[in-house]
Amino acid sequence: MEHRVMDFVAGETLYFNKPLDWTSFDLVNKFRYKLSRKLKVRKIKVGHAGTLDPKATGVMILCTGKATKRIEEYQYRTKEYVATLRLGETTPSFDLEREVDRTYPVDHITCETVREALATFTGEIRQVPPVFSACKVDGKRAYELARKGREAPLKARTLVIDEIELLTCALPVIQIRVVCSKGTYIRALARDIGVALHSGAHLTALQRTRIGDVTLDMCLSTDRMDDFLEHITLKTIEDETV
Repeated sequence: MEHRVMDFVAGETLYFNKPLDWTSFDLVNKFRYKLSRKLKVRKIKVGHAGTLDPKATGVMILCTGKATKRIEEYQYRTKEYVATLRLGETTPSFDLEREVDRTYPVDHITCETVREALATFTGEIRQVPPVFSACKVDGKRAYELARKGREAPLKARTLVIDEIELLTCALPVIQIRVVCSKGTYIRALARDIGVALHSGAHLTALQRTRIGDVTLDMCLSTDRMDDFLEHITLKTIEDETV
């Protein structure tokens, strides 16, 4: 691996493939800790441009130092996901973070009716976020209230689904590709697809494959963090005067 000269204080943007069961903050915290040790400093600013649920994997953009000012810019870029849904079952979180709470009939569903239902979700839609989400209700995170068994009424938001494609259909399991705007909850989309099919649905897998022009093949695996940091050269004041 070639040495790279990087200036993490002036600001660097890095792409990671978030592993399953890590929170977005886990990724930020682990990288910040390793980076601080590399820099031999107690503190370095690191932030991420777009949360991924613990049960989701894929593209996460991390910004350091002054590059954290670009986080909002990255957040507004179009995102692409590949999602696997199981029809006929729901969970409170709309994914595998919670156990199945209800089952529904699926005998009436065909691959053709799935395609027809998916087509109704393209364009501008209204979506109610999941109760297990970071949305705020009266100053509290919705997931904090939900985990205490309290109702967290959330308002519908307007968002845009640019593309939705059925990749595989092995009923009651389907896999879809979704290209969407900022603020889209794929878990909530799974819920709504289940309703549109007069059944239920939840995610069994979710991978973010793209943010803007940053694709999964450009991302660093978290088990290569140490190797990456070992093979970089830190930019110093002396470098800038050469």
